[in-house]
Amino acid sequence: MLRVIAGLWRWRRNPLRRTTDLLEAWVALAAALVIVLGGGFAGFAAGSAAHDALQRSVRIQAQQRHQVWATPDRAAARPSAATDPEAAAGRETHRRVDARWTAPDGSEHSGPVAAPGAVRAGERFRIWTDAHGRVVTRPLDASTARAHAVLAGLGAAALVGAVTVGGRQLVTRRMLHLRDRRWEREWERVGQDWGRAGAGS
Repeated sequence: MLRVIAGLWRWRRNPLRRTTDLLEAWVALAAALVIVLGGGFAGFAAGSAAHDALQRSVRIQAQQRHQVWATPDRAAARPSAATDPEAAAGRETHRRVDARWTAPDGSEHSGPVAAPGAVRAGERFRIWTDAHGRVVTRPLDASTARAHAVLAGLGAAALVGAVTVGGRQLVTRRMLHLRDRRWEREWERVGQDWGRAGAGS
């Protein structure tokens, strides 16, 4: 931003200044303002909207998802590298086991579930289910929601910046093209009289 302002000040009364030079400096200043102000506003608006929506999801999932105890019948023969995407560690290997569990509504269920580590038959572990006992993923927590909202805001600000920089480059390229065309016309006009001043000497 400071370089753009310094550039405008440099061209203020420069005798070599062309109209396109001043226009280019003004375009750069406008682009910098859009990136700083527009990008900041877009990032804040997108981040706030994402934060509200995600926090609403956190509250809904906290009400609809429940931890229940599951008891394995036997461990599956083949381990799986599947992990809970919301787990803090994110690296813990899970093993598919056949287990039984009781849903919050009191109904009994059984089936294959992901158990943390190597569990033995009869050893209980926690799983997440909905109110009817269907296995679901861990509910979204508030800190993860905030992180996603921040990323959404940064993404919106970056998008505004990228679009603005692209627009500035297009405008600058167009101005350079017009400047080159003017130079070509001037050279063609001057070239017709090239050398005539000294022709009689």
